[in-house]
Amino acid sequence: MVVKNIEKGLTFDDVLLVPQRSSVHSRKEVSTESFFTKGIQLNIPIVSSAMDTVTEAEMAITMARHGGIGVVHRFMPIEKQAQEVQRVKRAENIIIERPYTLPLKSTVGRARALMEEYGVGGLLVVDEDGKLRGLVTKRDILFEENNDRPITEVMTPRERLVVSSGRITLEEAREIFKKHKVEKLPLVDEEDRVVGLVTAKDIMIKSMYPNAARDRKGRLLVAAAIGIKEGYLERAKALLDAGADALVVDVAHGHTDEVIRVVRKLKETFGDVQVVAGNVATPEGFEDLASAGADAVKVGIGPGAVCTTRIVAGVGVPQLTAILNCAEKSFDLGVPMIADGGIRNSGDLVKALAAGASTVMLGSLLAGTDESPGTTISRGGRKYKVYRGMASFYAMLAREVKEGKQVELDSVADYAYTSEGVEAYVPYRGSASELLKQLVAALRAGMSYCGARNIRELWDKAKFISISEAGIKESYPHDVEVIE
Repeated sequence: MVVKNIEKGLTFDDVLLVPQRSSVHSRKEVSTESFFTKGIQLNIPIVSSAMDTVTEAEMAITMARHGGIGVVHRFMPIEKQAQEVQRVKRAENIIIERPYTLPLKSTVGRARALMEEYGVGGLLVVDEDGKLRGLVTKRDILFEENNDRPITEVMTPRERLVVSSGRITLEEAREIFKKHKVEKLPLVDEEDRVVGLVTAKDIMIKSMYPNAARDRKGRLLVAAAIGIKEGYLERAKALLDAGADALVVDVAHGHTDEVIRVVRKLKETFGDVQVVAGNVATPEGFEDLASAGADAVKVGIGPGAVCTTRIVAGVGVPQLTAILNCAEKSFDLGVPMIADGGIRNSGDLVKALAAGASTVMLGSLLAGTDESPGTTISRGGRKYKVYRGMASFYAMLAREVKEGKQVELDSVADYAYTSEGVEAYVPYRGSASELLKQLVAALRAGMSYCGARNIRELWDKAKFISISEAGIKESYPHDVEVIE
């Protein structure tokens, strides 16, 4: 068969947005709200990637606090991933419905270990019937050297605690903290059984992040990734039980019978759960996943900074063309599109949204921040962090080890032959909070240039112009020596 009518593929550097007449008087007038899935709205259209060098609890917390959402990666045991999700849901909450507790007969050592494991500063002490008997905090055990000492000897006993009922409001809690100068307010029922916990820290943090993306209970939003191999339903249930707001079916090639089957099975099994599926790069792929029940579809085959699929397999679609081609299906079907990969700067983010994406997923930009997993290293006097594609050799090998599988020599050879990603260093970028603020400010600027007050208007008003290599060169600083 002879290939005819070869389409020309474009990526972000190949185009610019044409400036338009604008009635936007201030960039503060621009709304960056958009839908992550059909049922989840964000205040900023930015998602952190489900990669083991990008998103665990710390990144997901930061993303949600600034109005976006993080996707906790799946390359860890089920229990560990569920714990990461729980950390996000408990990071700030007006009422913690299931606070961490400690049995009455516990020791200082047990309390110390649980506080470290859960990442909390205090535990409610309960008896066998779940009744409140005391409260122990890090301050109580900070200088205690005897780990075998009974917790009853260091805790604040029940009779000295300030408590309230489970039907308390935010303002009522605030007044109690103000009056009694306490930091934690246990909630109990008529029989003194623990039913919740309110902390002064959570109330303070909530006021610091008024733009945060939260669920109906005031908890931060978080998504979590799953695969399609055996055990995916078990992982999905554990993540939903932990509080995940969406499941992301995370595979390199999403336009397959197996992914379609998994999406249908998730919807059948868990009802109204929000499911994201991908990745695809064609309208046909988008429609098939949406028709299977996906509440959002990820678009992007091979544009990522550490992805080598296009080189290894010769497969992919330049990212801007992939987004443009899938946009019509997204609009017609009412299913949000997530543009995944290829975003190197704020201008790329604006172009991806203007082309029809509802949100944009970031990997390399966030990998260099404090909140990404991994340590910061120094090379040649500069700071870097490690970033790797999830189909890279070491990522695939690490995945098997983390899941407790025995890795055979033949498997190692297979990974070396079939890897479609690389390991790399990315420049250290400091705080993800500051990076997100910069990206959102630039997005508002780009939208105002297009005369758009919201994402929907950006879709309608955006006009692209293709540019030459000379135009690309002209777009960057040129004919000067840039002061670093």
